[in-house]
Amino acid sequence: MTLRPANPRLAILLMLSATAFIAATTLFAKALGTDALGEPLHPLQISHGRFLFAFIAISMATAALRPQLGRPDWRLHIGRTLFGWGGVTCMFAAVAYIPLSDATAISFLNPVFGMLLAIPLLGEKVGRWRWLAATLALVGAMVLLRPGTGTFQLAGLIALAAAALMGMELIFIKKLANKEPAFQILLTNNALGLGVATLAVIPFWTGPTSAQWTALAGLGFMMAAAQACFVNAMARADASFVTPFSYMTLVFATLYDAAIFDVIPDWISIIGAAIILAGASLLAWRERRLTT
Repeated sequence: MTLRPANPRLAILLMLSATAFIAATTLFAKALGTDALGEPLHPLQISHGRFLFAFIAISMATAALRPQLGRPDWRLHIGRTLFGWGGVTCMFAAVAYIPLSDATAISFLNPVFGMLLAIPLLGEKVGRWRWLAATLALVGAMVLLRPGTGTFQLAGLIALAAAALMGMELIFIKKLANKEPAFQILLTNNALGLGVATLAVIPFWTGPTSAQWTALAGLGFMMAAAQACFVNAMARADASFVTPFSYMTLVFATLYDAAIFDVIPDWISIIGAAIILAGASLLAWRERRLTT
């Protein structure tokens, strides 16, 4: 039994909100990992800033709202944190060297990993409509990858590693969402993540500029908002249903590229995004049929 009543429509809205925030964090990470705001920061320092400011944001919200907290499942939390920290660090490393849309597309194969892993690890049943919708989304992602154009370089492989790590993180999130309140999940994860990230960044630490501190704070606060939306979405629908909607991150990343870096989507990007949206729409249509 879940801690939240099933609500597929709300789960979709929460996931879409999470994708907008997540795409914005990669935008900030790219600026921090290049010379846009000063001397490039190491990916481990960027992920440290992400956990530091996300922990501050969630701690402030916890103090203000005073939610009821229980005993954490440390085994699940540690597993989720390690996979999540590894995935986000790989993602931040990739976006500094390849286009934002390409890195997002490659790493965003994680919902496919998450859906596949949900079958043996969570015992979820995935019907033919969900398979079809997920396949459509995967085809759209592959279109955006532009096979054969040099995307699969070292940075592309790093982004692919991020996808695998974050796909495994989805399984831990789903298990935690069925056992613990969202605030407890977020607070525990970011506290553990800050500890891991602090130890990892010590050999690579350099003093950020004021602009970089601002970007690190923005990245952390947006990630906290994304996590809150994501965990609540996972608590209100099956992982195999809700995670494909996270492909919308690709659309938001493309829009941010156009607005900030003047990167206008070409016809390949438009076709890929359209296929992904078709898959998400099919999932939403099927869920309405099942619940009415």
